[in-house]
Amino acid sequence: MRKLTHKEIVTRQEKQRQKSPIPLTIVLDNIRSLYNVGSIFRTGDGAGVEKIWLCGITGYPPQAQISKIALGAEERVPWEHAQDVESVVRNLKGQGYTIIFLEQMEEAVDYYDFKPNFPLCLVVGNEIEGISKQLLPLGDGAIEIEMMGIKNSLNVSVAFGIVAYHLKHSYNCL
Repeated sequence: MRKLTHKEIVTRQEKQRQKSPIPLTIVLDNIRSLYNVGSIFRTGDGAGVEKIWLCGITGYPPQAQISKIALGAEERVPWEHAQDVESVVRNLKGQGYTIIFLEQMEEAVDYYDFKPNFPLCLVVGNEIEGISKQLLPLGDGAIEIEMMGIKNSLNVSVAFGIVAYHLKHSYNCL
């Protein structure tokens, strides 16, 4: 095996950038940590999401803590801030997006078994409270990540990364 050179990595990445984003919009519902927001920008950029909505108390660029983790992804991924998360989700649903919650719910299926319909809106909730209750009637489904250890959840940005790349793979297999 041989590691790629920096030049080879940059060349490969330039080819990837020419692809259109996948029809996946992310809604961040009251994410408290700017570091989590930065991480979601960076991962969203890598997975090729089309847009990120930063809703409620979720911080938005320019912020040093976001930029420190996002490393410029916050300048590449289209984003908007909106105070009212419910209006954003209703609007996306009206545009034909399937609304999926990343949340532990009675109706949730394991992310790996989830068969997405695109365009898709993935709603990621607050680190403590999860998805806002007023959004629940708007959802078309929920996905979760099975936990085997003593903790009952992953960090929100880690969970997003796992699911975002699964959705990217699912889209590429269509």
